[in-house]
Amino acid sequence: MFIELMPLLKERTLLITVARLDEKLKVNVIPTKAKEGEDPALATPPSYTGSPEELDAELGKHLAGYVDSQVQLGSTLAEAKARWMRRRRRLGKK
Repeated sequence: MFIELMPLLKERTLLITVARLDEKLKVNVIPTKAKEGEDPALATPPSYTGSPEELDAELGKHLAGYVDSQVQLGSTLAEAKARWMRRRRRLGKK
């Protein structure tokens, strides 16, 4: 599970909570903002609910998918911002 989180931990702190709901567990992964003005989508907390056995077997895969999507989203947003800034400079706006 922690191997899957390493790419995200390069840029932000994560708070992980676990709660028991009858015979199931609920796991929340709460990312902090990496910097002021960051798009809120990059700090969207995923939540997973399942039996201990299901979470043992599947949580790592789910976290890997979440981390991949967050890294890709961050890259896409950075590219879009860079393009926007280049266009503004070409138009002579600051």
